[in-house]
Amino acid sequence: MKAKAFSLTQILAAPAVLAALLLSAAPALADAGDWIIRVRAIQLAPDVSSSVTVIGGSVDIDPDEVPEIAFTYFITNHWAAELILATTRHRVSDNNSTLGNVDLGKVSLIPPILTLQYHFMPDGKYRPYVGAGINYTIFYDEKAPGTTVTAISYEDGFGWALQAGIDIGITDRVAINFDVKKAYLSSDVNLNNGAILADVDLDPWVFGIGLAYRF
Repeated sequence: MKAKAFSLTQILAAPAVLAALLLSAAPALADAGDWIIRVRAIQLAPDVSSSVTVIGGSVDIDPDEVPEIAFTYFITNHWAAELILATTRHRVSDNNSTLGNVDLGKVSLIPPILTLQYHFMPDGKYRPYVGAGINYTIFYDEKAPGTTVTAISYEDGFGWALQAGIDIGITDRVAINFDVKKAYLSSDVNLNNGAILADVDLDPWVFGIGLAYRF
């Protein structure tokens, strides 16, 4: 797994420390036409299943921790649409193949997610919500290790997404946000110019904590 400048604990603690500096405890009230920007620290943890031709084995993809930004627009007091943006980078391997554990290099991905949300108590201090929608995953900056695998490419594609979370109001505009998503991402992976093919379902969990600002 690649080295990181900050630990996951440090990343997840930062929004909570910032929120603790805010003194007011008044809830924010969401109305039709309102916007909310959420900035989260997330961990994207792939839940992988795969099939690999020729050499067999099972694909493994490391998690990654990055910032995420989301833009939410309230269509009514209870219904909102959210666009979620982040990019992650992962080390990939094929474990227990006929060649042993094979390094498949690294890949970055952008899985923008658009969800339709229902907010149960938009006028309360504690405001839970659920959402469902679609994502389109873009793979880029593939780096083959250059040993067993000298060339690798990933196919972009659409998938579904589910979401649940809660905003906890701390001022009339600011809230702490906890959010979890399940995204369904699939890709056809081409290794060594078609000599080996893999069908990979990434299906990651995305765990996040951050701050929300209403305007």
